[in-house]
Amino acid sequence: MIERYSIPEMTKIWSEESRYSRWLEIEVLAVEARAADGLVPLEDLESIRRKASFDADRVKEIESRVRHDVIAFLTSVSESLGPESRHIHYGMTSSDILDTCLATQLRDAGKLISAALDEFGDALASLAVRARGIACMGRSHGMYAEPTTMGLKFAGYYSEYLRCRERLEDGLRSACVGKISGAVGTFAHLDPSVEEYICSKLGIGREQVATQIVARDRHAAFMFALAAIGGLIERFGTEIRHLQRTEVGEVEESFGKGQKGSSAMPHKRNPIVSERICGLARLLRGYLLTALEDTALWHERDISHSSAERFIFPDSCGVALYGLRKAAGLASGLKLFPDRIAFNIDEAGDRYHSQTVMLALIDRGCSREEAYRLVQDPAMRAMTDGISLLEALNEDEDVMSVLNPEELQARCTLEYHLRNEDSIFKGLGII
Repeated sequence: MIERYSIPEMTKIWSEESRYSRWLEIEVLAVEARAADGLVPLEDLESIRRKASFDADRVKEIESRVRHDVIAFLTSVSESLGPESRHIHYGMTSSDILDTCLATQLRDAGKLISAALDEFGDALASLAVRARGIACMGRSHGMYAEPTTMGLKFAGYYSEYLRCRERLEDGLRSACVGKISGAVGTFAHLDPSVEEYICSKLGIGREQVATQIVARDRHAAFMFALAAIGGLIERFGTEIRHLQRTEVGEVEESFGKGQKGSSAMPHKRNPIVSERICGLARLLRGYLLTALEDTALWHERDISHSSAERFIFPDSCGVALYGLRKAAGLASGLKLFPDRIAFNIDEAGDRYHSQTVMLALIDRGCSREEAYRLVQDPAMRAMTDGISLLEALNEDEDVMSVLNPEELQARCTLEYHLRNEDSIFKGLGII
């Protein structure tokens, strides 16, 4: 993550120090497991617990020569020990500690992301309740459609949050697994109890059938969960951007005292947070593509995935956390302008009653095709002539031969469109 968007708690998880510390923890746990089976003298175990350490600068120095980060790390650890170093990395391969370490990093990163996702969900629920009952024009293809409420608009994002939460839990369950099964996953030189011990101590799952690595479809599932979260914040941000447009003017991002919107135009208040999270969502989708491409490796393993993973895992977790925190702030601080929302409904006229009238004609025996034709002609004339739909319908002999003015007036109300808002809210558990 670039510094501008970095969050220290997340950066720490993916730091070099954190990675080496986790590697060492896994190595010591492996020695503990073997000691429990009587394969390592207890005095050697105690010595390893007491003395085993690494020097990050020394690791870099060794790696510059041997061109292998795990070997460089193991050499540095061995230099902190005596003869008991022979028990370190016994029967293991590099990916045993790499993938098991990765599982713990994703576990810890996932906790931060889950908390931020819930924070965003809470902000969406509060926004939906705050906007409940505020009638607004619904739009399809960017054009006026039929009325809805601002509350229902934001409740839709809350519903998507609930699905994102399930996907994230599933993705973390899939990806947070380790393996300590050796060079090609056969446990040729270590008993499976060692893997069971380590993964249990770390609080992660175990790969059912490992090769040299944990299967990468697991990580792709996690990355899909992050990309789906990106889709949620982008959909929310895109809606705010549209609704804040000058000619719409129904909402506005909070604008702090002393904040400036443009280097050239002092009057500007731009939806910069919404735009930013939309851009970050594109990154999350890109990381997902790389994760999917990392699933197909040669035989029991190649390393075509590992270079890409050094970027996509820390960056995707960092982007998701930053984006969610920004989205939560956006939702909690969003300004609503009920007068402007009502103005836009009035500006839309009453043509949104067209479906109501069409269904009334169907209820009176017209075919759907005939009812559609009977309503479309006066609706188009109302738009062209700048008159109301009801006025155009009352002047249409074909329509009035089936319906009467009182029936039209009774059916064509704003309340008719919005009468189910409470039941939808109750279905979500918001009220």
